[in-house]
Amino acid sequence: MQRIALLGITGRAGSRIASELLARGHRVTGIARNTSDTPAQAGLTLQSADATRSDAIAPLIQGHDVLVSAMRFDGGPDAAVVLDAVRQAGVGRLLVVGGAGSLEVAPGVALIDSVDFPAAYRPEAEAGHAFLRTLRDVTDVDWTFVSPAAVFEPGARTGRFRIGGDAFMVDAEGRSAISMEDYAIAFADEIERPAHVRARFSVAY
Repeated sequence: MQRIALLGITGRAGSRIASELLARGHRVTGIARNTSDTPAQAGLTLQSADATRSDAIAPLIQGHDVLVSAMRFDGGPDAAVVLDAVRQAGVGRLLVVGGAGSLEVAPGVALIDSVDFPAAYRPEAEAGHAFLRTLRDVTDVDWTFVSPAAVFEPGARTGRFRIGGDAFMVDAEGRSAISMEDYAIAFADEIERPAHVRARFSVAY
């Protein structure tokens, strides 16, 4: 059993990661600006805070083994804020719910650089890419950045998926997808059995 603090407990990905961790017997502290609509679950403690401020986060995550950041990149805390909170609190590990935009469609060429990348998703993807670039220069925190496939929506929990690295993965039909439920399995597996310390990995069907 680990003590895990989770920024973004009210989000779609964050809530599913929390449920997966709780089902495995971990203790989770869920943090968001407003947690009033989050249902109570055994092993879950809720805290309300402005997660864009490291001085608001740090006191709430002290004594935890892991910090999970499952917040949006565009408008959420940047990497410097999250890292500052981790360092202040002395938390050993940081895992981040990443995006697909920074995955590579060719060596050194990110998906976000594709000419047909949707403009509506660009601000979030660019902010996520910047977050990852900051992490890659960090050597004093054990971070992991977990990128989902391009289509990342609620769906079935099948337990069947592929783990990759920096390359953008597609299935036999050329689709790039993963359910949030299966992504949560891969995410929780990494917390329990670290295999990608100070690295990014990806999850797709």
